[in-house]
Amino acid sequence: MLYWLLYQKLFLYFKPFRIFRYLTFRTAFASLTALLITLIIGPFVIEKLREFQIGQYIREEGPKAHQKKAGTPTMGGVLICIAILLPTFLWADLSNPYIWLAMFSTAAFGAIGFADDYIKVIHRRNLGLTARAKMTYQFLVAAAIAVVLVLMDLEGSYSTRLMVPFAKVLRPRLSIPALLHIPHLGVLAFLPFIVFVMLVIVFSSNAVNLTDGLDGLAIGCTIIAAGALTVLTYVSGHVIFADYLELQRMPMVSEVTVFCGAMTGASIGFLWYNAHPAEIFMGDVGSLALGGAIATVAVIIKQELLLPFIGGIFVIEAVSVILQVGSYKLRGGKRIFRMAPLHHHFELLGWSESKVIARFWIGALVFALFALTTLKLR
Repeated sequence: MLYWLLYQKLFLYFKPFRIFRYLTFRTAFASLTALLITLIIGPFVIEKLREFQIGQYIREEGPKAHQKKAGTPTMGGVLICIAILLPTFLWADLSNPYIWLAMFSTAAFGAIGFADDYIKVIHRRNLGLTARAKMTYQFLVAAAIAVVLVLMDLEGSYSTRLMVPFAKVLRPRLSIPALLHIPHLGVLAFLPFIVFVMLVIVFSSNAVNLTDGLDGLAIGCTIIAAGALTVLTYVSGHVIFADYLELQRMPMVSEVTVFCGAMTGASIGFLWYNAHPAEIFMGDVGSLALGGAIATVAVIIKQELLLPFIGGIFVIEAVSVILQVGSYKLRGGKRIFRMAPLHHHFELLGWSESKVIARFWIGALVFALFALTTLKLR
């Protein structure tokens, strides 16, 4: 909105407004705006959540030390979503379809998480939407995103080819004609790509949700992942950097850098209140929205295969749950970890909560730095 008003409309009358054309300037201000929004209205949101008695319910089978957290205001993800969407709306070029796609993903997954959290609060329990209902809604949203990208590919404004880390020229296309040599299928030809994108987005959304079990753990890892995505998005749309790093340059994608900056700023601001001991929890409304946003950006900038490194801790946490459940069912009740997700395992080993959080942040940083190095190691 401000980009349209101050640059596209008023620039002719006031030349200093030309600064709003620069992506780095608008990204920085989107990040600062998101940070200020969370810091300023955070206390108000926390107070209102307490007033409406919207508190966290702790599962009985969880670590006993967590029972004292019961009643801490939850659904703070509403604050995160506002702090991402509003600065993006203000500072981004709203004529860019990728901006709207990223905003849609955040809002839609946030809405699913909101419904889940709201049911928990209303029924005063730790169970919200059924697993089937939650996954169905998530796959529907992810499918909508994938179909839009396919339509953009058909128009020539997007490419469904995958970029393989460490490879310069390998660009596989997930489509039926490419796999089976069957022509003239239209959108259906991209069914493998649509399924792949759905799996990536839904997995990412739930991975962040599973990581959100300790004060500041998920949001701290999100700051690191969002920061890495900001860099990746910027270089993917920059003509010089993309050429130097031999990336598939997509000029329109660069505008998503503003969205990534807003996500980083909003996450930093939320950490102010979510740091141990937490004054507020993000709830599913925050974790699902952040996971969906991270994956959607990765798909947009063609870094889907790099996403396991960008959000390495999220992947490890999700895989630990999959392995634990699989082991329990296939090995007659035997477990691999003392408790899943993995952060609970280390808690039960005797690590303090703050130590688990700090060490997982370090791990997230190492993964993110490795993801950035793959840009040059090709």
